[in-house]
Amino acid sequence: MVLKDRVAIITGASSGIGAATALAFARQNMRLALFARRADRLEQVAAEVRASGGQAIVVPGDVRARESIADLIAQTIAEYGRIDVLLNNAGLGRLGWLEALDPADVRLQIDVNLIGAIDAAQLALPHLIRQRSGHIINLTSLAGKIGTPTYTVYAATKFALAGFTEALRREVMPWGIHVSGVYPGGVETEWGGHVGYRRRSRVTTPRRVRLSAEDVGRALVGLVKRPRREVILPPIARVLVWLDRIAPWTTDLVMRRFVMIERGEELQS
Repeated sequence: MVLKDRVAIITGASSGIGAATALAFARQNMRLALFARRADRLEQVAAEVRASGGQAIVVPGDVRARESIADLIAQTIAEYGRIDVLLNNAGLGRLGWLEALDPADVRLQIDVNLIGAIDAAQLALPHLIRQRSGHIINLTSLAGKIGTPTYTVYAATKFALAGFTEALRREVMPWGIHVSGVYPGGVETEWGGHVGYRRRSRVTTPRRVRLSAEDVGRALVGLVKRPRREVILPPIARVLVWLDRIAPWTTDLVMRRFVMIERGEELQS
C-alpha cells in the first residue's frame, strides 16, 4: 500500500514511540496531526518532520480531556479533510505493589491508557465510517498479554485495551475499517521517567531483543501498509505469550525465582 498523502493522528507524539513514529510516517510522505501535552516538544518533532519534507500540524492537549481530543479530530479534518490512521499511543505507567499505589496514580493510568484511547476512537469513528475506510491502531504492551508483579494496574489497562481493540475490530469490519493492537516488550524510551517504582530482580532484557522507539516506528509503518489484527514485538515474544497461555505455571516459576526478590525480603522483615 502506498502511504503518500495518507493522514495520521498520533497521540503522545512529543517523545518516544510517538515521535519516532511521526518521523517514520513522514518518510512515507504521510500528513500528520501531532498531539500531546508538551507543546514545545511537539513543535520540535513537527520541525523534524517538516525538515524531512513531511507535513504536520501541532495540536497540544491532554487525552484525559475529551474536549481536547474532539479539538484534535476537528483540526485534523479542517486541515486535511480526512483521517486514515489513528494511532492511540499516549500512555504511562505507575508501578508498585498494589497496596502501596497512590489511588490518584491508579485512576491516572486508567484515564490515560484506556479512556483516552476509547474517547479518541469514538470521536474519530463517525469520520471513518463516512469514508468507509481507516485504521485505528492501539499501542498496548506485552503487559497486556502477560501480567507481572508491580504492573497490576498498568496491566489491567493494557488487557482492557486489548479487549476493546478486539471487540472494536469486529464491530467496524463492515465499514472497511481496520483495528489493530500493537504489543511491544521493553522499549528504551522516556516511559521509564514516568514510572514511580523501581523493582529489583535478577532479570534483564537481553540486548539483542531490546526494542528502540525507531524499531516500533518501523513496525507501525509496516502495519499501516499491511493491516493485521495484532503485532507482538519483538517477534520472539510470541513464544512467551504462547507459553504463558498453555503453561502459565512456567511464568509463575520465573516470577517466584527472579522477580519477587524484594517482596520476599519484605515478607521476611
